[in-house]
Amino acid sequence: MTKTPKKSFHTGSVKKTITIKSSNDKVWRKISNIVGLPTWVVNVKKTVYLSKKKRGVGAVRLITFVDGSKIEEHVITWKNREYFTYIATEGLPLRAYVATISIKIKSKKSVKLTWQSYLNSKKMSEKQFLEFLSFMGSFYETSLKNLKALLEK
Repeated sequence: MTKTPKKSFHTGSVKKTITIKSSNDKVWRKISNIVGLPTWVVNVKKTVYLSKKKRGVGAVRLITFVDGSKIEEHVITWKNREYFTYIATEGLPLRAYVATISIKIKSKKSVKLTWQSYLNSKKMSEKQFLEFLSFMGSFYETSLKNLKALLEK
């Protein structure tokens, strides 16, 4: 008889960074358009506003992925041309998901972009959680490469 792994809550974080040869303004314009995800985030079919507010704290978006899954996200911090933080309230196998996308100017024509998140899972095995973290890591990485390609055109 195989023993089923104990399911519990797990905590982890994901952090990916990329250097983009583009101006801070151009990069910020792209990432701060919180419904502009289909152009660079992997497997996003569409993103719509759920709030009247389009930028800054209180802006809410609903992301629909190509597989039909949906995630609702709320912007909770916003510093123009530097960073914003958002939380997912629906749609992930998590109790908590907080992510920040930030940019730092390296030179006139180059910025360092960091996408990092903190996650706390719903009940799952450690193996399931580690697979989810690994998935998120490659999701961020591929999306950032797409963004870089788009902005360096």
